Amino acid sequence: MSITSEPIDFTDFDTLTTTVAGPVLTPADDGYTAELTGFNLVAAPAAQVVVGATCAEDVAAAVRYARSNGLRVGARATGHGAPIEGRGTVVVTTSRMTSIAVDPVAKTARVGAGVRWRDLAAVTAPHGLTGIVGSSSSVGVVGYHLGGGLSPLGRRFGWAADHVRSIELVTADGIIRTVDPSAGSDLYWAILGGRDGFGIVTAIEFDLFELPTVYGGGIFFAGSAAADVLHAWREWAPTLPEEAGTSVAILRLPPDPNLPAPLQGRLAVHVRYTHTGDPATAAALLAPMRSAGPVLLENIDVLPTAALDAVHMDPPGPMPSAERGALLGEFPASAVDALLEVAGPQVTSPLTIVEVRLMGGALSQPQRVPNAVAGRHGAYNLIAIGVPAGPLGDQVGTHLAAVTRSVAPWSTGALLNFCGLDAAGRAELWTPEQRMRLDTIRRRHDPSGVLRADDPNIVG
Repeated sequence: MSITSEPIDFTDFDTLTTTVAGPVLTPADDGYTAELTGFNLVAAPAAQVVVGATCAEDVAAAVRYARSNGLRVGARATGHGAPIEGRGTVVVTTSRMTSIAVDPVAKTARVGAGVRWRDLAAVTAPHGLTGIVGSSSSVGVVGYHLGGGLSPLGRRFGWAADHVRSIELVTADGIIRTVDPSAGSDLYWAILGGRDGFGIVTAIEFDLFELPTVYGGGIFFAGSAAADVLHAWREWAPTLPEEAGTSVAILRLPPDPNLPAPLQGRLAVHVRYTHTGDPATAAALLAPMRSAGPVLLENIDVLPTAALDAVHMDPPGPMPSAERGALLGEFPASAVDALLEVAGPQVTSPLTIVEVRLMGGALSQPQRVPNAVAGRHGAYNLIAIGVPAGPLGDQVGTHLAAVTRSVAPWSTGALLNFCGLDAAGRAELWTPEQRMRLDTIRRRHDPSGVLRADDPNIVG
């Protein structure tokens, strides 16, 4: 572990404003709300001070100011997670930290905390390279890696966190540090997979892979065929090789004119598919699913890996959302039936998506380097998302709970980036031994609780 700075704490607000290169805002300032607002609009954020960091030194200054004034510190980049709330908090926004350095020979990238996948793809694609990209190009690269990083490419390449080479972060003492696995750093182990409460990450370096294109996309079936499609998928998906990834999702689509006409205002079942090998082989493997039900639309082709998020069709802009997830040890016919009872076509539901994703393959293999990523034992991952707005908005929580309760007999925990749980619930994601080690490391590096370990966005 290397240390970049040995700072001195300070209490004066004017010193903070003159030390930080980016904006420093309070609730009375213009731009305060805009600075805090992220992708998830589910609640109005609040903070005593917001620091728009432009570099690691800005982050360190914000942490030192918070320490000396008895305040806690949270951070956000893209704001895809739950909003940061609560007075008595300094919030560091890292969206301005967008540096990208790609080494096409070494096949590595180093990115700042504000970089989104779409930003990185624009730089790596001309070299035919990609990171272990997520299914949404608007998600921040750093937070995605630190929560594990479950990719549509994961069955071939494993967890994104397993390919991280080094992490630059500001710890609770206001010091800029760089950690990597070579010295057996406890911070490196904990923050990769533990994510919350160990520091504010300002940059990471990780491996890239030669993969200019993938064969992928999806088949949209009529929602009335949900039972037939889900049962067909659960029999077909486990037969796929590691080169292939797939999920099946029940979608309640809005009457949005930006959607293809056959999907507007429809209930659909979306079989999502990616394959990193030969397109002809990939198409042959998918063939059995094409007859699972009436097809509304199919959009499967050879895609640039940079366009992989087209497979999952994530919302293009900010929206309010709430989610819950569950890791499943198996997905038998009885689990399909239980899920359909609470989320199928006969249910009037505010949930926009209920997805089951096949795991296994390289995702189940041991870490390349030691880290705290949980969930390697899972066979499937379930995620349900609802919009807490509109006529049924107040029912989202009830329906999310019903979905996770329906699969409880097959549940083996959850994944950190998908669980949607509070701090108490997230603690159950790790084994007792892992949880004890995470807590010990957190207390060692932040004995005063400066970092908001209860905040899912503490590392951006």
